[in-house]
Amino acid sequence: MRRDPLNILRAILLAACGALLMSACSTAFVRDTGLDKLAPRKAEQQLSSGIRAYEDGNYKSAQGHLQGALDAGLILNSDKVVAHKYLAFIHCAHGRVSQCREEFRQALQLDPKFELGQTEAGHPAWGPVFKSVKAEMAKKQQK
Repeated sequence: MRRDPLNILRAILLAACGALLMSACSTAFVRDTGLDKLAPRKAEQQLSSGIRAYEDGNYKSAQGHLQGALDAGLILNSDKVVAHKYLAFIHCAHGRVSQCREEFRQALQLDPKFELGQTEAGHPAWGPVFKSVKAEMAKKQQK
């Protein structure tokens, strides 16, 4: 079989067109099935950065990232609850109790069954604040 330059060019063009068509189909498939929502978006990236900054002790940066995640529109309520929880921790640790209470209130509005972990609940700065807000909201629900 002789390699004709025209046949080689046709094969290359055919492969390029096929690749282009396949990429267009896969993008539409991902979009139409909602799989694009699973890729980390800016909000989720901000949440991860905020948690990482918090764990590194960089609370100012953490606060900015966590608030940015909420402002960017986290999709999952569980992610929103986590952002509010860490913001509450930051506010309580810095003596801003009213802001801490508000963050816990927002977390509990999103998930009334939300609880702190055992270690978190025992923390002297925010454990009592969370317990107080949770009791306050439980009373409101009973009315």
